[in-house]
Amino acid sequence: MSLILAAILGYLFGSVPFGLVITRALGLGDLRKIGSGNIGATNVLRTGHKPAALATLILDVGKGAIALLLARALLGEPAALAAGLAAILGHLFPVWLGFIGGKGVATCLGLLLALNFWAGLIACAVWAAVAAAFRISSLAGMSATASSLVSLPLLGRTDALIIAVPITALVIWKHRTNIARLRNGTEPRIGQGAKTGSKSL
Repeated sequence: MSLILAAILGYLFGSVPFGLVITRALGLGDLRKIGSGNIGATNVLRTGHKPAALATLILDVGKGAIALLLARALLGEPAALAAGLAAILGHLFPVWLGFIGGKGVATCLGLLLALNFWAGLIACAVWAAVAAAFRISSLAGMSATASSLVSLPLLGRTDALIIAVPITALVIWKHRTNIARLRNGTEPRIGQGAKTGSKSL
C-alpha cells in the first residue's frame, strides 16, 4: 500500500504542467502551439520571457525532488523510488494533457539530486559540458540522464538502477524525433528557434 500511495503522490506531483500554467497565466499563449510545442523550460524560453523559463525550470526540477523526498520522509526508501519513477511518468504522460507531456530532463535532474546529491551534480555537470561543447539541448539532456546509469552504481546506489534504467529509456524514447534530427543534422542549437511542430527538449 505504501508503494501505491507513493506512486500516486509522485504521479500527481510530476503531472503538473508548470510551463503551460505559467505561460497561460502571463498571457503568453498556449505553449503547445509555440516553438517546439514542448511544455518544458527550453520552449518557454522561446516565448522571450526569461523569468517564465527560469520559473518553469525550477518548478520542473523541484517536482521530481519533492516527490521523492516527501515519500522518503513519510514512507521510506522503496516508496521514495516508486514516487520518483511515478513523478517522471507524470511529467512525460500527464493525464490533464491527454498523456502528452514534456521530455523529462529537468524533472529527472531534480529526482537525481534528491536521490543522491552527487549523482545529481554529475548529471548537471554532464548537461553543462555537452551543451557547451555541442550547443544542442536535447543531446545534453539525454547525456545527463544517461549519466545516472554510471554514477549511481559508483556512488553505492545500485538499488536505484531499478528506476534509473526505465527513466533513461523513457527520456531517450521521448527524444526520438530529436535523435532523428541529430542524425540528419537539422536539430536546432541552443539559441536558435525551433520550427513549429518540431520536438526539442
